[in-house]
Amino acid sequence: MPQKRFTKWYKWRERNGIDKCKQPGVYAIAYSNKGISGKVFKWNKNIIYIGMTNSKGGLRLRLYQFDRSIREKSGHGGALRVLYKYPNYKTLSLKLYVSVCPFDCNVSSPTSKNLRIMGEVAKFEYICKAKYFQEFKQLPEFDDKNKKRPPKKRI
Repeated sequence: MPQKRFTKWYKWRERNGIDKCKQPGVYAIAYSNKGISGKVFKWNKNIIYIGMTNSKGGLRLRLYQFDRSIREKSGHGGALRVLYKYPNYKTLSLKLYVSVCPFDCNVSSPTSKNLRIMGEVAKFEYICKAKYFQEFKQLPEFDDKNKKRPPKKRI
């Protein structure tokens, strides 16, 4: 079951303290008025985006790119949609939470083992989106390409 592989929920501003964030992996971002920090990851409608990375910078870099975009700088297309709907960074960042599922892999070394793991990361993102869809009959708000979603904020 995918949810057992995710970390607990972290406040957005605490994301750099998440263990193994230098690894590739999948991440879920939730928007919640209630504090969910420290709670066990569960599929819920507060999840607004599911993403993945196989970059050398790992999850930490991808979350940094997301943060740059919601601060009205470039870096992440999904975050620009979030920014369009929630234009106030200070308010938004207090309501964002993140949970990650890191994979042990050296993306700088193209061995057959590492390439397979990178493929598993990409596959796992879709497994997670499918699980969310199974639970709620829709994709997270900023992942849904078939539904009218907020456009990307131009910066």
